[in-house]
Amino acid sequence: MKFPRIRHFGLAIAACLLSASPASAQQESFQQYMQTVGQHARSEGVSQQTIDRVLGSLTPNNRVLELDRDQLLSSGSTRSSTGFPSMAAYIARHNTQARINGGVRTLSRLRPLASQVERQYGVPAEIIIAIWGHETAYGAVMGSFDLPRSLATLAWDGRRRDLFERELIDVLKMVDQGVSRNQLVGSWAGAFGNGQFLPSVYLRLAVDGDGDGDRDIWNSDADTLASIANYFRDAGWRQGEPWAVRAFVPNSANRSGIENHVNSPICPRVHERHSRWLTVREWRERGITPQAPIAEDTLAALFEPDGPAAPGYLLTQNYRVILEYNCSNYYAMSVGLLADEITR
Repeated sequence: MKFPRIRHFGLAIAACLLSASPASAQQESFQQYMQTVGQHARSEGVSQQTIDRVLGSLTPNNRVLELDRDQLLSSGSTRSSTGFPSMAAYIARHNTQARINGGVRTLSRLRPLASQVERQYGVPAEIIIAIWGHETAYGAVMGSFDLPRSLATLAWDGRRRDLFERELIDVLKMVDQGVSRNQLVGSWAGAFGNGQFLPSVYLRLAVDGDGDGDRDIWNSDADTLASIANYFRDAGWRQGEPWAVRAFVPNSANRSGIENHVNSPICPRVHERHSRWLTVREWRERGITPQAPIAEDTLAALFEPDGPAAPGYLLTQNYRVILEYNCSNYYAMSVGLLADEITR
């Protein structure tokens, strides 16, 4: 689950943690609020038939509110010397051997299609497969919550009304465009399909990869791979550049003057953990050596997620593209490392 530029929930989980609107929770009844949403949807061209059919019978889902509160309050318990939750522990939990094996099997099964998508969009097949694996375990776990009901509940709750009302109206537009009402199930936060797109992302970036006239990211492998690849191309993936390379960082490495003093407007706590950007050649001059092929003029940022005594990485622009999918260093690192394992 893209955003502005946080866009998505696998994609949405990072967006959900950002308060996007002032607290206006439940100042009107749920039914009254649905009437207001209906008025907004009509003003954007949604048919009255769809508004009545989708919004008319909805009720709040208390379980969605509980999960939202739990997500807001949860945090990792195992911490590294950096004071942040341990990256190594996160990777161990998420990049299990079963997930790696599943990625290898999926890529093998879809090799001709995945290679075609890679040629068309310029995004490596293993990155696309790794996203699919992290989001839904290669389609095994796509969620069972009713999407309009979840989105309506979160919008009515009010804490992030601007975000979720937008997604609710966009799910109505999906129905107007022919998506079956019965198809609209997914995560509690409104993401759906193999790649866990939000409705706004689906409308803008989902692709009919198999040419049957339908953008079926629930059931079609071709539509799933092409849609994820289109997302990454739109976010600025640089063909031929790695997402990152492991780096040897000696104890004697000169770290002076590499602090990142840029305050990112999006997910600042994610980006503040990275160094400033230098070329690979400049990193070598500081004694920091990449452990895999990467062009000397590539701009990269040093990231030592678990501190100086643990593995370090030189991150490229493509790492930031993964962050567009879910604005979390833990997510982006695990996706990149899973992709590496799939092709090892």
